[in-house]
Amino acid sequence: MDSRHRGNGSCELMSLNRLLNPKSIAVVGGRSAEEVFRQIAKLDFAGPVYAVNPKREQMVGHDCFDSLSDLPEVPDAVFIGAPADPTIELVAQARTLGCAGAVCLASGFREIGGDGVARQERLIAAADGMPLIGPNCYGVINYMNGAALWPDQHGGGRVDGGVAIITQSGNMAVNFTMQQRGMPLAMLICLGNQANTGIQDCVDAMLDDARIHAIGLHIEGLTDIAAFSEIARKALLAKKPIVALKTGKSEAGAQIAQSHTASLVGADNLFDALFDRLGVARVDDVDEFLETLKFLSVAGPVQGNKIASMSCSGGEASLFADLVEGSSLEFPPIEVAQHRKLFDALGERVSISNPLDYHTYIWGQEDSMCHAFSAMMSGDYDVSFLVYDFPREDRCVLDDWWAGARGFARAAAKSNGIAAILATMGETIDESIAQKLIADGIVPMLGMKQAIVAVEAAHKIGRAQTGLPQLPLIDATSRDGVARNVDEWRATGLLKQSGLSVPEMALVSSVGDAVEKADIIGYPLVMKIVSTEIVHKTDAGGVVLNLKDAASVRKAAEGLLQISDELMIAKMIDGAVAEMIIGVSRDPLFGPYLMIGLGGVTVELIRDRRVLLLPAYADDIRAAILDLKLSPLLTGYRGRPHADVEAIVHAVASVAEFVDAYRDQVVDVEINPLLVRDQGQGAFVADAFMNIIGNLPGDSDE
Repeated sequence: MDSRHRGNGSCELMSLNRLLNPKSIAVVGGRSAEEVFRQIAKLDFAGPVYAVNPKREQMVGHDCFDSLSDLPEVPDAVFIGAPADPTIELVAQARTLGCAGAVCLASGFREIGGDGVARQERLIAAADGMPLIGPNCYGVINYMNGAALWPDQHGGGRVDGGVAIITQSGNMAVNFTMQQRGMPLAMLICLGNQANTGIQDCVDAMLDDARIHAIGLHIEGLTDIAAFSEIARKALLAKKPIVALKTGKSEAGAQIAQSHTASLVGADNLFDALFDRLGVARVDDVDEFLETLKFLSVAGPVQGNKIASMSCSGGEASLFADLVEGSSLEFPPIEVAQHRKLFDALGERVSISNPLDYHTYIWGQEDSMCHAFSAMMSGDYDVSFLVYDFPREDRCVLDDWWAGARGFARAAAKSNGIAAILATMGETIDESIAQKLIADGIVPMLGMKQAIVAVEAAHKIGRAQTGLPQLPLIDATSRDGVARNVDEWRATGLLKQSGLSVPEMALVSSVGDAVEKADIIGYPLVMKIVSTEIVHKTDAGGVVLNLKDAASVRKAAEGLLQISDELMIAKMIDGAVAEMIIGVSRDPLFGPYLMIGLGGVTVELIRDRRVLLLPAYADDIRAAILDLKLSPLLTGYRGRPHADVEAIVHAVASVAEFVDAYRDQVVDVEINPLLVRDQGQGAFVADAFMNIIGNLPGDSDE
């Protein structure tokens, strides 16, 4: 039997395939069970369905059996609509019989805390590796085979394939089924408490199902980031697009370490970094979620970001152009040969451009509209939009609109890119129209903003699928113990051992020692206090810059020794053309992560940073640096010198390797600033802070 280890010390989880695609179903319970029978009948499930209730003779026309063991065969899937404690007993029976999985409707488990936590542990033990959907959930609807382990109304119907949606919310799940925008909903899973079956398990079970074209995840929280990253990476390799609607504040948000780096990043940005790493497209609302899934299901990912727009109104053309501005999509200009074709189709009264306002001279003329659309779509576009709102069918005649739609479909059949009809309002393409367009190979899109988000998401996924997926994240473990600060002298020493460049420096504890070491290092110098308690040394008056001779060193040492018993002196780095910040912090879910950005004393004001999850590699680091808003300041903006970007990459990679080597001990690391010189001249640690658990090799005064 196909199974895989849970990774948390519990037993292996059996395959979900029979549970999600059952050939036989048992329904246990009373009122909720009755509704399950109605929903199964509505979808014309072809296999046997058995009723189990010892207190009834019949249920919705089905004879009732006293127990699961009395059934004439072992069912693939069991819906359990019983109270919490009897649910545990029924799960144990199902597991003993060899059922493939169960949906557990009951609440009263982990979601209530207290005794519910222990009750859920007993439920997991009773399942002994048999997949459980729930508890505290509605269950599963497979619209491809009509299996509805579902105790409520829903709005879907039978399909051959399409989108799978996995959600943690019962009400959201019901709402998703009520969409009327033409999105082919193939499977819906409501997970509830995720007792032993989580989001990643459901995704994994769908990767080999060619009928499922895209997977939508409505996420309130993830409990195992490493496991999710492993499965999402498998989905990327399998070219199965994933779209995420991540809502709410994660537990990580409340528990995140209160370090400087953490305060600059925030927990939600870690999810952004996770999704970027795994080629998962994140969207912000339900409309974007459904429109993006529909686009991916009908058209699939796209490799480029070039789009065309055609409309019979300058207002629509202008509005769409305004909305595309600032996105990652582009309107390529009309090519010479394409211009000739468009002029031949539209004449001199039309100003030929992209977006194109083709006016209404050819309205309702299928052949003429096909000619114009074909001319426009002869350009090198990844997606061509026809902005097109159908009138109300109950009050208007749609003949002219269908003539144009047929012309567009004919033009699309001769083009290489994806063709989409874009309604400016959701009301103007209903479900029947959307389904007809899909049958003709056209993607029906509702809303300009939503269409832009959908194509951007499809492009992001397309790029990710052609790249090399990163390794999955490592479990976020940490060593027991109290974290302690490491002063700058020792932190800098550890970073130097890890390959970072540091200025020549020395540790001193007297005025005479300071003068002696200063003469050896050479001027100009900086002098700082060494302290595990005073982190912001400048604010405490613990830093003196630009010491040019022995007299200034003596005076500075006399003052700073009043604050700290130890001082460090270091050669000042001249010729710096940029200051960077490299930060590391630890999150309860994600473990240690990196933050890079423009640094210095204005880092809080600029807040220009990027997040990298570990392990991180040179290509990712370089891309993140060049993705900073102020990255032109590093690459010669308006005659500025080119900063040594490769030295920054090396520094960040060295920090990543250091953290990866001691990932169970490192809590925080901050380098601010990293002084970056001209191209080829290196980057040097000018200030460093570290917070660790236990001791690291080389963490000494030497």
